[in-house]
Amino acid sequence: MGSTLAEKVWADHLVRKGDDGAPDLLYIDLMLMHEVTSPQAFEGLRLAGRKPRHVDQLIATEDHNTPTVDIDRPNPDETSATQLSTLERNCKEFGVRLHPLGDADQGIVHAFAPILGLTQPGMTIVCGDSHTSTHGAFGALAFGIGTSEVEHVMATQTLSLKPFKTMAVNVEGELPEGVTAKDIILAIIAKIGTGGGQGHVIEYRGEAIRKLSMDARMTICNMSIEAGARAGMIAPDEVTFEYLKGRPHAPEGEMWGKAVEYWKTLKTDDDAVFDKEVTLNAADLQPYVTWGTNPGQGAPITATVPVPERIADETARNAAASALAYMGLEPGTPIKDIPVDTVFIGSCTNGRIEDLREAAAIMKGHHKAESIHRVLVVPASSRVRLQAEKEGLDRIFKDFGAEWRNAGCSMCLGMNPDKLVPGERCVSTSNRNFEGRQGKGGRTHLASPAVAAATAIRGTISCPADL
Repeated sequence: MGSTLAEKVWADHLVRKGDDGAPDLLYIDLMLMHEVTSPQAFEGLRLAGRKPRHVDQLIATEDHNTPTVDIDRPNPDETSATQLSTLERNCKEFGVRLHPLGDADQGIVHAFAPILGLTQPGMTIVCGDSHTSTHGAFGALAFGIGTSEVEHVMATQTLSLKPFKTMAVNVEGELPEGVTAKDIILAIIAKIGTGGGQGHVIEYRGEAIRKLSMDARMTICNMSIEAGARAGMIAPDEVTFEYLKGRPHAPEGEMWGKAVEYWKTLKTDDDAVFDKEVTLNAADLQPYVTWGTNPGQGAPITATVPVPERIADETARNAAASALAYMGLEPGTPIKDIPVDTVFIGSCTNGRIEDLREAAAIMKGHHKAESIHRVLVVPASSRVRLQAEKEGLDRIFKDFGAEWRNAGCSMCLGMNPDKLVPGERCVSTSNRNFEGRQGKGGRTHLASPAVAAATAIRGTISCPADL
């Protein structure tokens, strides 16, 4: 029997096979770090008198609890200032490379690494953050870990893990015009549920996936976690190689040829068997939007908010009723009739340069609706910000009436000044819509940059075809 992509990468990093049900020991190629989940790990090393085993395979940035305006001024938030200064001290003491606020390579932990070419096919990549799955778009086995595991990787450059199950999600055929990677992953999660991938590494396959750019592939792998999966992966191909070639940390010269030769072997064998398999027809997809309080509570933008009484399953019925009460929505309301207060374009899901270009192309020549309180556009990394400004996208956003910010996680989560207030309704290009995710009492609808931009123009949830 052949092997899946995930099984091949696992086997290539196996230090020791576990006996009698014990976990395997895997070598970790790269660990990414940020200010929120690293302090305890550094302190653990300090108390044990240890140093990182391979400090050159650790890299840190500041992203979650960071301001996105006035970054050259003293941080007014005491918690944020403490977290950032602690990371800076720890990295200096232990010799860990850090990209702090103001650095040209600073950004969201899952956005800056691919841009620098640190993320490469066949690698094992971890971070104290669940959306590490983003890097699986390159054919890497990448997943989030806990704080104690962060310390273990720092000390040993290995991790004890039981093998994951494997799952194939096939998206066959051509995507209709106006349907994006964000719509694909929201449709997948709506189909299989937020627990559908639990315990699995999902490999995304099929014609529609192969035709996606690297930015789009990262969007899909990023939200694998919202389907309950441990990781998401896409086999590397010429699109991957073209993206990586010439980046600062990519192989060069003779080593580039050898790397590509190996990367081409990283694909699922024809006779490999997945533990689970799901297929979607790309032609059936539409722009998707969430209406509830988890990423699986989504529907095509042309649909209506569900009526709980018509849902047969009692658990799903109760969940829908609870979600609609929190979201302040009447059952049966057309999704396109839902008015919005705020639009957020950014995050490790949709804050890359292609996302900003897409939003700017729709916003150009328009102005935000009078009913929209604010539109925040936040690049996922400083390199993306610089590129957007070089292309003049920032001027389009400002002319539209949007706020153009510095790189960071921003309104993806209520951990920094960019929060919703109770009852405020937001269309967000981020990855989670849990109660209070963007701020206590905030109401979040997940959508693509295209839908977010169109919504900002019309004031109600919309797609570009509605303009």
